[in-house]
Amino acid sequence: MKTTLTNSQLTAQINHLGAELNSLKNKSGKEYIWEGNPAFWGKHSPVLFPIVGTLNNNSFEHEGKSYSLSRHGFAREMEFDLIDKTESSATFSIQSNQETLKKYPFEFEFQIIYTLEENKLDIAYKVINKSEVQMPFSVGAHPAFALPENFEKYSIQFEKEEPLEYHLLENNLISNQKETLKKVKNSVQLNYKLFENDALIFKSLQSNYLTILENKKPLLKVQYTDFPHLGIWTVMDAPFICIEPWFGYSDTNESNGNLFEKEGIQILNSKETFDSKFTIEIL
Repeated sequence: MKTTLTNSQLTAQINHLGAELNSLKNKSGKEYIWEGNPAFWGKHSPVLFPIVGTLNNNSFEHEGKSYSLSRHGFAREMEFDLIDKTESSATFSIQSNQETLKKYPFEFEFQIIYTLEENKLDIAYKVINKSEVQMPFSVGAHPAFALPENFEKYSIQFEKEEPLEYHLLENNLISNQKETLKKVKNSVQLNYKLFENDALIFKSLQSNYLTILENKKPLLKVQYTDFPHLGIWTVMDAPFICIEPWFGYSDTNESNGNLFEKEGIQILNSKETFDSKFTIEIL
């Protein structure tokens, strides 16, 4: 099942499976979200919860028991309930159940709220800890933006001029190897060689937004003020780029399997609520 949102400038379509944004078009019908061709990558914009990235050995320990939790968590594979809807906004929800508790022993509700406002789509996350104990979690976005022109005709412009130091992934885990993106002022020209070793993981940036440019003309802006971490990723020769605001990231080889001690993890007290939001602005 899919839900469609509209306003005077944009139309968005969200699949209830994973509450995944499948489409974002302007009023002339231009599509900004990757089509999901499985020859490259069969997703559009999966939501990452209750972890971002990969755990060491795909598992963690809690109170003497081992739990298996696959890369990016299980929310993207769950059917969300539509619990609120207007013409330009929709709220989707999942709750912990018997199956989630086998993989992640915490009671929660996870909501995703999509809201169109003029030329922007706000995507908000709400995590509610329904457990009687603290709950460790990560949450993140993985939107893939369509780049129909030659890949090297695109560039990314960061809000601020700063050193763009990133970590590389090795076997889906954070490696000790760090690199710095080559840039001109605050702009980086895209090329596939940047992604030969998978995603670029930025643990900290001063910039609160970045802009994708097509032939030096601004295409869209992703504003991630709330989010401390960022991933940028594509597949070799694929006509898309993923801009991924995160709370958290993959383990390292040295990670000890305790989620409460995991680098980048969020800890939510019993009965408390976590809120965050990022925005896609069509330019």
